[in-house]
Amino acid sequence: MESVEHEELLRFFHRHKTEMSLMENPQILLNQLRDHNLIPEDRYKKVSRMRSKANMKNGMYDLLDWLERERSDHIGLFWKCVFKDSIRNQYVTLQKLHISLLDGSFQFEPNLPEKLEKEETEKRKRKEPSEEENGKGNSVKKKKKKKTRGVGEEDDDEEQAGPSGQATQKKKSKKLCFSSPLKRGEKGNIWTWGIFKNQIPVTCGDKEGFLNRQRLAKGEKCIVVEKQWYTPGEFEKFAGKASCRNWKLSIRCKGTTLGKLIQEGHLKVKSYKRSTKAKKSLLSDRVPTVSAGEGDDDFDEEEQDSSSDRQSSTNTTEEEDDAGEQTEEQSDDREDVHKTVFKVTCGDVAATLHKKRFVSGILGKCIRTEKSWMTPVDFVKEVLCETDVSWKKDITCEGKPLGDLIEKNILSCHSLFCDCRLCAPDSEDLDNQKNDDECWICRSEGKLVECDYCPRSFHQTCHLPHVEDAILEDESLWACTFCVFTKYKESFSSMETTAAALSCNISEHMQQCQYLLLYLYNTDQQQIFATNPTLYLSDQTTVVTTPMWFGRVAEKLQEKQYQTVGDFVSDVHLIFTNCASYNRDNPEFTAMGVTLKEFFDREFENAFKIQEETADS
Repeated sequence: MESVEHEELLRFFHRHKTEMSLMENPQILLNQLRDHNLIPEDRYKKVSRMRSKANMKNGMYDLLDWLERERSDHIGLFWKCVFKDSIRNQYVTLQKLHISLLDGSFQFEPNLPEKLEKEETEKRKRKEPSEEENGKGNSVKKKKKKKTRGVGEEDDDEEQAGPSGQATQKKKSKKLCFSSPLKRGEKGNIWTWGIFKNQIPVTCGDKEGFLNRQRLAKGEKCIVVEKQWYTPGEFEKFAGKASCRNWKLSIRCKGTTLGKLIQEGHLKVKSYKRSTKAKKSLLSDRVPTVSAGEGDDDFDEEEQDSSSDRQSSTNTTEEEDDAGEQTEEQSDDREDVHKTVFKVTCGDVAATLHKKRFVSGILGKCIRTEKSWMTPVDFVKEVLCETDVSWKKDITCEGKPLGDLIEKNILSCHSLFCDCRLCAPDSEDLDNQKNDDECWICRSEGKLVECDYCPRSFHQTCHLPHVEDAILEDESLWACTFCVFTKYKESFSSMETTAAALSCNISEHMQQCQYLLLYLYNTDQQQIFATNPTLYLSDQTTVVTTPMWFGRVAEKLQEKQYQTVGDFVSDVHLIFTNCASYNRDNPEFTAMGVTLKEFFDREFENAFKIQEETADS
């Protein structure tokens, strides 16, 4: 968040203060603001004494509006104090805003409507004094204008008294613009805007990220996507465009290639090291053609290299083939070094190995299966049902034994004398190793509620139904929705047809609906359908009349706004219908929506035990 400028933080606050005012149980947030001297004592007491939810929400908005006007210099402190783990984890809204600031997605939020901008301009013209008017009248009129948002005339009169008030007016006369930073007549080249001085939004295929100008100039990993840094070539590969082999053409900023921005002097770039891979020729099984693996060289060199590569492909020898294969292995190894999760197998059982938990064969529960976390030795023993095991050989990663990753220092075994919490855990540490370190829904850390029957963990408000504080204080075992659904699935009554299931009262089938939505959340690993799309797709409302997303469906489920199962299913289907309508020219996103919809429909039939036969049968 340190890389975000003050004006951007204030603009972000301005856009989202309504959402923050609607948060349930805001007393904890109020206490935090009071403890950091961001709000006065009288306003704190006034809002705290409110009992009506409607009054509380209005009071919170007025308080945030006051903070924006009177404490705008401390907006950075506001975000720091509300984004502390203990506070952020209490409110889903703050969690989403925190993610938006960290990954830079807030930059894609739409500008304020043009109409508001024109009205402010006209008002400014009407209230602007003539050159003949004195300076005192001028300063008073500026102050009145600043106080017009939700403030009556009496408040304006009070602000006019005294010379000290005039000094304050002079200091606050600069007004931030919360709409487009462009001036009338300027071109929309965002890489020239002040707010993109340090980084610019970039896309490659369907992937979006932010490019750090300084890192690019140094030849470092410069594109960040969800806290993960990539070189331009790695980002191109991540976006599924590795076949282009020219990131300066495949990566774009608002439709303009990076190559063009570099040529025009908007970006400075240092040559990235060129990685060479052996690519088998389509004409011969013996003669490989050597091509640029990532295309991370200079713009002009790429065009020259492409022709020279084609000429040299016919002269490549057997020795170069072997060297190329070794280079490809080294490149794969470099990619593995940056991995944090590895897909592993033992026998016919698949699992994931988490690097940060890996210690040795017998310590550190680093392998997660569907049912539990285990050490490598325990994993092999359970799968092979043997006591004498060789976990480095029996566990494989992409066909290679796990020992290879250790020899290449991709995985590191801890010293025998290591006293870290994984090597020398106490009872609490051992208990924590039984569950995930991040929420199974939003995939972020924080204060988590651990299921006592499976390895899943959840934030209180990510789980459905929400986990109340009273449940946390209860010492009895707690089961998540997935475990409850699995245990009682057989007792659910069968449905003869899909239509019969859709017509059922949802109160009788809330368990199935909650299970289905949580599973959709988890299956959408990139969280594409989780949040409100209008926050980052400014033109979606021109195509989609009723935006819908998983978070909205979850709110309606939690607040029991649905009457029938069909109402719930209609909203879920609406998400994928909107996706297809908006992405008519983007088959990749359309395919993602179709795949997820097919998964939902298939899982719906299983959850409701639909018995109707297909037309083919």
